Amino acid sequence: MAPTLPRTVRAVDTAQLLDLAQEAAIYGFSQRLPVDWLREHLAAEATHYLFPTLVQRLTHRPETPLQWRCRQLLTVSTGQQIWGLLDVLPDTFDKIPESLDTASKKDIVSRIERAVKVREWMERMVADSGS
Repeated sequence: MAPTLPRTVRAVDTAQLLDLAQEAAIYGFSQRLPVDWLREHLAAEATHYLFPTLVQRLTHRPETPLQWRCRQLLTVSTGQQIWGLLDVLPDTFDKIPESLDTASKKDIVSRIERAVKVREWMERMVADSGS
């Protein structure tokens, strides 16, 4: 039986997000941004959000534990919010305290839907630095 994906949003600070990205790197999860990239581009004092959207099981890598594929809403140093993906262990996700009310969660999911993807934001940054 497949585990039940939590239908919630969790808030994390930049240090916590860096820890999650480091854990994803240690396990070799496919959806993650490099920790150095995050350290360079995230707003240091920001709150970021994780919204689980998929149970990820790597059948071609059975040694890899099951994960929740989360959409993440990141605040970067320019103040913009962008979205990407991060695979998180279910136990790790469950340890993040529930701190948001229902209205806030709905607002965050809506902002994820409207946010620019990480790749698009990076392309714009390169284009802007070249002009």
